Amino acid sequence: MKYLLIIFSLLLSSIGLSYIIIYLNLLIMGYSFIDYLKYIFMHFECIIFFLGYILFICLTYERKKV
Repeated sequence: MKYLLIIFSLLLSSIGLSYIIIYLNLLIMGYSFIDYLKYIFMHFECIIFFLGYILFICLTYERKKV
């Protein structure tokens, strides 16, 4: 089950990162970098990158039992 969640988090991260890269075209169209960041943090398809990344970190981090 844990491996399935890791694959799901990697899938979310890759989808979100692809949208972030696609939206880099906004900088060419005249948007400032601050406007670009605001745009990214307001759209769900870009936020899933951060959700997937945090989920991946939480799933792969293991505590050592003493």
